[in-house]
Amino acid sequence: MDPNAPVNILLVDDQPAKLLSYEAILSGLGENLIKATSAREALERLLTSEIAVILVDVCMPELDGFEFARMVREHPRFRQTAIIFVSAVLLTEVDALRGYEMGAVDYVPVPVVPEVLRAKIKVFAELYRKSKQLETLNRLLEERVAERTSELEAANARLIQSEQLRSLALAAGQMGSWDWDFSADHSTWDDGQCRIFGVDPKSFRATPESVLPLIVEEDLPVFQKTLREAASDAPILQAKFRVRRPSAEIRSCIGIAAAERDSTGAITRLSGVTVDMTDLEKAQEHQLLLAREVDHRAKNALAVVQAIVRLTRAENLAAYVAAIEGRIGALSRAHALLASSRWEGAKLESIVEQELAPYRNKTGEKITASGPDIVLPAAIGQSVGLALHELATNAAKYGALSALAGKVDLTWSLESGRLALDWIEMGGPSPSAPKSLGYGIKTVTAAFERQLQGDVNFMWLPKGLHCRLSLPFGPRNLTLLMGGAATRPTADKPPHAPILLKGTRILLVEDEPLVASMMTEALNEIGFEVLGPFGNLDYRLGAAVFGEIDGAILDVNIGGELVYPIAGMLAAREVPFAFVTGYSEDNIEKRFAHVPVLQKPVERKALQAIFISPSRMIAERSGELAPQA
Repeated sequence: MDPNAPVNILLVDDQPAKLLSYEAILSGLGENLIKATSAREALERLLTSEIAVILVDVCMPELDGFEFARMVREHPRFRQTAIIFVSAVLLTEVDALRGYEMGAVDYVPVPVVPEVLRAKIKVFAELYRKSKQLETLNRLLEERVAERTSELEAANARLIQSEQLRSLALAAGQMGSWDWDFSADHSTWDDGQCRIFGVDPKSFRATPESVLPLIVEEDLPVFQKTLREAASDAPILQAKFRVRRPSAEIRSCIGIAAAERDSTGAITRLSGVTVDMTDLEKAQEHQLLLAREVDHRAKNALAVVQAIVRLTRAENLAAYVAAIEGRIGALSRAHALLASSRWEGAKLESIVEQELAPYRNKTGEKITASGPDIVLPAAIGQSVGLALHELATNAAKYGALSALAGKVDLTWSLESGRLALDWIEMGGPSPSAPKSLGYGIKTVTAAFERQLQGDVNFMWLPKGLHCRLSLPFGPRNLTLLMGGAATRPTADKPPHAPILLKGTRILLVEDEPLVASMMTEALNEIGFEVLGPFGNLDYRLGAAVFGEIDGAILDVNIGGELVYPIAGMLAAREVPFAFVTGYSEDNIEKRFAHVPVLQKPVERKALQAIFISPSRMIAERSGELAPQA
């Protein structure tokens, strides 16, 4: 503490006039004077400031000076703080003793003699400075002793840890160190070297007779060639070889050594490391395999999209676009479920939930789904997802889901080595068999009959369509999860209700030009005015966030940066917004769990279901527009 720095003096009195008089008396001392009109306020000041001396009135309405002093002394931080009582009442000896017991160091009677009060305050302020200086000196001394002790301990620890760190580094890199003294015919190995060769470090003695048999025979010439052809000025030698452990396991290794030579240039000593490359080589092979698999799946996905585009038929361009978006969306949802399990399979129930969720009402009564917990392989999962999409789309256009009283019951079961799905519609218009097969029926039939060797049976009954999908499903591609059958709603998480905006101005943040153009066009068609799109998190976007906007759609990842700062600004302004992402909703920060999330690729109806403009709400209420699903 600076010996000339002012200290804090706390003045406590419930009468402002007395506080002013104390302040006038003590102002010449050059200390910081802090005033409090009650004991409670004084306690608050104590907790926020470093106080050297407390001058407190004995008689105060809520807490008197004695009680205040007791509370101060009970706190460990203020046990040594000087407390001076001011009393306008003649104190008895008992009162004085009580004050000293409560922690007072002195009394000042009223009327206050300025010189006396200044002198007493000055003494205790100086005492406080000296004690702080002494504390500082003690702390510095302790720190210097601790530093010296720490230096000695660190020096000793470094000697001990250097070998441990070297061993850990070698182990982390799957390496072992060794030394071979040619002149003494002596070799030493560390534990890592023994681990690579699969021998016991306690019993194994490294000699040419014991080491050479552990190296794959056809790789032995590598050593001879390396030693024979090594240039006389080459300080580092390197050779690749394989080790056959006593357990017969083969490990692929690289040996790297530094050579010491005599005056003739002959090698007299080698010191080096052996690197176990087996796991790295396996990882590289696996990476190549994954790359080939990704390429394969990408081409398959593009082929499916190409087929969807070429085979889709519609009465007009808008209907064509809607059909294409729906079918690609179904493919994307199935792809996301399969990707989340690294393409090992997807739960049938999850596929059902994804595909039928857009068609459910709030109570979930229009669609019921039940069956055993089954994991579908990738090829079957995609085909089932597309089939369910086509059935649901047709039901919404022409079947049970187009009527208020219509219902769909979907069940699946395992029957004699076959998986059967039954799609039953009821309560809708009475169907009739189509004169020509449309895209949906062709897609479902082709996928199940030709690709999966299954059966498809469409029955147009008076009460509604009954479609049975059946395919072979034996032990090779069946996974029954523990827990048996389950009957659950088609979506555990209900869809977000559309958000009513105050206006039609929407901020769009999307860094992919084509996606941004598509979304801008779709939003304009819906009736919104788009501000943007913005593809960078720069000052222009920051300015737009604080402009006149009624809602926002934000891509989660913009050029490798997360959009959460922008989302936080919008949340602070209470501007409704939705996220767009190609990742799972589970990757969204938990603080934005309530925000709607649009999965890429984004469908027009998904954009339409997020926000409602005032004009559309009025039109829906007046009957000019059909309500949004």
